[in-house]
Amino acid sequence: MSRKNRKGNYYLLSLGCSKNTVDSEGMAQIMSANGMHAEDDPSRAEVLIVNTCGFVDAAKEESILALRELVGLKRSNQMVIAAGCLSQRYGEQLVQHVPGLDGVIGTRRWMDIFDLVTRLRTRKHPEPLYHLPTDAPVVGLDERGVLRASIQGASAYLKIADGCRRPCAFCAIPKIKGTAVSRPIESIVAEAVKLQERGVKELLLIAQDTTDYGYDLGLKDGLAHLLDAITKAAPEIPWIRIMYAYPGYVTDRLMETMAKYPQVLPYLDIPLQHGHRETLKRMKRPANVEWVYETIGKLRATIPHLAIRTTFIVGYPGETEEEFDGLLKFVRDLEFDRVGAFKYSYEIGTPSATLPNQIDDDVKEERWNRLMELQQGISLAKNQKWIGKSLDILVEGYDIGVDDNDIPTGETVTVGRSFRDAPEIDGFVIVEGELPVGEIVPVRVTGATTYDLFATPPLRAPITIQPGKVYGEGDLIVPS
Repeated sequence: MSRKNRKGNYYLLSLGCSKNTVDSEGMAQIMSANGMHAEDDPSRAEVLIVNTCGFVDAAKEESILALRELVGLKRSNQMVIAAGCLSQRYGEQLVQHVPGLDGVIGTRRWMDIFDLVTRLRTRKHPEPLYHLPTDAPVVGLDERGVLRASIQGASAYLKIADGCRRPCAFCAIPKIKGTAVSRPIESIVAEAVKLQERGVKELLLIAQDTTDYGYDLGLKDGLAHLLDAITKAAPEIPWIRIMYAYPGYVTDRLMETMAKYPQVLPYLDIPLQHGHRETLKRMKRPANVEWVYETIGKLRATIPHLAIRTTFIVGYPGETEEEFDGLLKFVRDLEFDRVGAFKYSYEIGTPSATLPNQIDDDVKEERWNRLMELQQGISLAKNQKWIGKSLDILVEGYDIGVDDNDIPTGETVTVGRSFRDAPEIDGFVIVEGELPVGEIVPVRVTGATTYDLFATPPLRAPITIQPGKVYGEGDLIVPS
């Protein structure tokens, strides 16, 4: 393709988490608003952008490899721009690892992406250009009118805040994103209404810490206030899911609000990171383990059928066998529905990087395996309790079924998610036959594995969950 035809097209590769994806969608909207067209093939684009992740070593490596690949394929009439977390964290140093980069733009002013492209088009010399202000708020004040959401099928991630003011010793996010900045309620609600008009069935509220929403706006229980506003303004969005809650900030008001609105799914993602007080203190995390026991009990009493997801880090510096055993007891006691486990990753520039008693990789691996083996048994038992019951699923697509030996049967099955399953991180519900994609439909559970459920379409009509009522094996349970 000639330069004339290629100019005006852009290619954007988004790496990392859903929060990064929302920023990528924002950049794409800005590029399109300035007359540029998205391309899936980088060879057909003038501007090549990688929205990088800089959180852990594996993500950094993936980002650098992606940038090097594009730089290696770059033609004289193309430009490669590094955006996102890796850019913000390492700035001009990034060019040392990826020679040939044309531009570097960070997380604080991603909305200036087209301005950087314009500067690159008119530059007099081949040196890279940088756009890395450190004091600019990420959200709320200058979003250029773009929708701060990423729509994926019938689901949409809606960013309600960015940045973090927590002191976690292992985390570089505050250095990358800056302190927490909440978006105005009216902006979020207006976007929820737009997403409703587009037919979105599931709204996922995301931030580095959703339970800190509104603190900088002077709001108490800001997330509960936000849920009040969204449910009233967008009543036709059947599922609203809360992600990334912070221990200690799941308040009674938030619990009551979740229980009050059928739209708000009985699901809570609350990364606890560990279950032993001394480890948590070294992590600079909330270390009141008794609070967790009490709050989990209160949550389950307040919100019927609540599914709780959490994450843990094993092999944190100084983690003794006694502390790890404390984590295992914590997991056995509280029986979480979903658990993600990570081996501690050494991060230069974080307080944990200077801690003594770093744990050997083989010990991390052994502890990770023990934790996952324990949780797999808990998850399987939780899933098996759903056999014979029914629930709603959001249909995502189709696949080819397999038999008990994982041999393809050639028959088409439906793949969906229940209220217990967040996109990309939790399990699926596999249903016999074909159900309409993008719709929420009832199914009856017939089998369970550690991570997934198997089901058939039910023969009876659904009922609505009533708080405190005990349901029978044949009842069709729907959270919405």
